Amino acid sequence: MTREAKTRFEVHELIRRRWSPYALDPDRSINAAELESLFEAAAWAASSFNEQPWRFIVARKEQSGEFSRMLACLMEANQVWARNASALVLGLTRDAFTRNGKPNRVALHDLGLAAGSLTLEATYRGMVVHQMAGIEAQKIVETYGVPEGFTPQTAIAIGYPADPSILPEELRGRDTGERTRKELGEFVFVEKWENPMG
Repeated sequence: MTREAKTRFEVHELIRRRWSPYALDPDRSINAAELESLFEAAAWAASSFNEQPWRFIVARKEQSGEFSRMLACLMEANQVWARNASALVLGLTRDAFTRNGKPNRVALHDLGLAAGSLTLEATYRGMVVHQMAGIEAQKIVETYGVPEGFTPQTAIAIGYPADPSILPEELRGRDTGERTRKELGEFVFVEKWENPMG
């Protein structure tokens, strides 16, 4: 099942095809080689001073104990649907630059770029990726022995889309409703704040 975006302007088909369903196929797996390709895509994302401040912790569904341990680091509302993912990933940032020890104020931005590259590679391969902010950060630190200077930021569910009928009723509409985006004039400005481009 795909839900291609109806864009107002021409964009690459991978961008139109990318979406973040809640309904994931619980019976499909991702092998290690496929995951390596996704993280290779993440590795080549741009970052300030080429710092590459992102770190990822991953668990595949086949590793049932590890998968359950990672699932428990998500907020309960996310556990409801993310349990069907083929793989779960935690995204962390290094807080300071290695080159001079100064705070890296764009580390989270760079983690987002890496996750975006991973997402497009997954889309190219017929997978779907759902990003999450709903994590238990302190639990991640304790569970995985995250050292000082690194911050848990996000989680990612990777898998294959399933029919929304597998979802609880309160989530089903999120996968079947209309996909919308703001008009460009609402967030792209010229000359002064809120003066829309175009």
